[in-house]
Amino acid sequence: MTQHVEGAGGARNPTSVERRGDRELVVTRIFDAPPSTVYKAWSQPALFQRWWVPKSVPGISLVACDMDVRTGGKYRLEFAAGGTDTMAFYGKYLEVVPNERIVWTNDEGEEGAITTVTFEDLGGRTLLTFHEAYPSKEALEEALQGSAAALPEQLEQLGDVLTGMGG
Repeated sequence: MTQHVEGAGGARNPTSVERRGDRELVVTRIFDAPPSTVYKAWSQPALFQRWWVPKSVPGISLVACDMDVRTGGKYRLEFAAGGTDTMAFYGKYLEVVPNERIVWTNDEGEEGAITTVTFEDLGGRTLLTFHEAYPSKEALEEALQGSAAALPEQLEQLGDVLTGMGG
């Protein structure tokens, strides 16, 4: 399964979503910014909060974003959905190579994935590859119906943030 999703207004940098086998998802997109700028948007909480929550999902906000982006560091993202209840997602960074690669766990449940994001330099542009390895076929199916379905929109929003950063 490979799906190409055009950005708003048919943006020139489409997002590709590909299912590989029973347990892997690979999402790619080229950004018109160097890897160092794209990496900042993934590793600095103030920037990350500007693009991670899909705008098409009303009432959801990222109310806390703690990210210690280094090998062995931890993260915790807390979302609110309009009421007093919040939902937290958390894990640890298994490998961080600044401007090149971030690998983290999704520890909030037994079906959590291992996520790897790479930033490949294309001469001032960046090929971003978002790869998730799930522990089971069922976990991948659930993600495809939920969080993974929002990735094209999230990456479109990331593109808008990067444009605003001038890079």
